[in-house]
Amino acid sequence: MSIFERTKEIAKSKGLNLRQLEDKAGLGTNSLYRWKTYNPRMESLNAVADVLGVSTDYLLGNTDNIVPIQEKSINEPMDLYEVDDSERDEMVSAGGRPISDEDWAIIKAVLAKYPKRED
Repeated sequence: MSIFERTKEIAKSKGLNLRQLEDKAGLGTNSLYRWKTYNPRMESLNAVADVLGVSTDYLLGNTDNIVPIQEKSINEPMDLYEVDDSERDEMVSAGGRPISDEDWAIIKAVLAKYPKRED
């Protein structure tokens, strides 16, 4: 499936036509139709992926898994109590590297000692 076809399919599933998607992504008229024959610029691809809530890898066909973009801003604090073990690699890192299984076990043990407060 091409970048254009994937984009059109996910837009439709979200109730958007291509013109609406172009508007929301800040693209010019008929920009998406050009994706049938030309690869998009990275800025355009990122803008469309952001609007659709998918990864650029999905739009490029590098994966068939639609991975939603994190809702939280990078600047917002992350609540480690809410990070599931299966989400760890996508949500938590230290120094730009993934948290090892051993370190994650230590973090979970520390969190267990300090139960989450219900404010």
